[in-house]
Amino acid sequence: MDRPRVLLKSIEKGDQTAFRELYDLYSKQVYNTALSYAQNPDDAKEIAQDVFTNVFRKAGTFRSEAKVSTWIYRITINTSLNFLKRKKRVLFLRIEEQHNDQPDFDHPGVLLENREAARSLFRTINTLVNQQKTAFILSYVDDLPRQEVADIMGVSLKSVESLLHRAKKNLRTKLASEYPNRKKR
Repeated sequence: MDRPRVLLKSIEKGDQTAFRELYDLYSKQVYNTALSYAQNPDDAKEIAQDVFTNVFRKAGTFRSEAKVSTWIYRITINTSLNFLKRKKRVLFLRIEEQHNDQPDFDHPGVLLENREAARSLFRTINTLVNQQKTAFILSYVDDLPRQEVADIMGVSLKSVESLLHRAKKNLRTKLASEYPNRKKR
């Protein structure tokens, strides 16, 4: 049995040390994925905290046919999407605060000289439908293999390829309208 599975078994019994070790293994990936969705460091921290609270509470529900990382990514994606839904409801109720809904973050994987372009790209990624957004983030931001993306999303490899194709097409169209004078590659 691999180490993450052993840790989950111990966490199920309330082992805080095992939980800390699992947290150390996955916290960076969880935070980065949450940041890709939330596009705000404070929100990403809150999402990550919720993810690990769920991991601790639901350790006993892990089914061994999946990889632990796949299970944690699923929790992260679901928690991120639920967080964004709640946040949109609150913003809708407080119309005067809607101007704060713009992404204002620096993703840790982006070089300093590319930060403004990355902000624009993440703003555009955020407009994709959830399935396309998830496939794109996991594939191109988190750099996961396509089969792992399929496993995380609970869809076929062919579905992931189709989602990525549509996501890239939609991003090209949206970015072309936002930057009409930019050279095409």
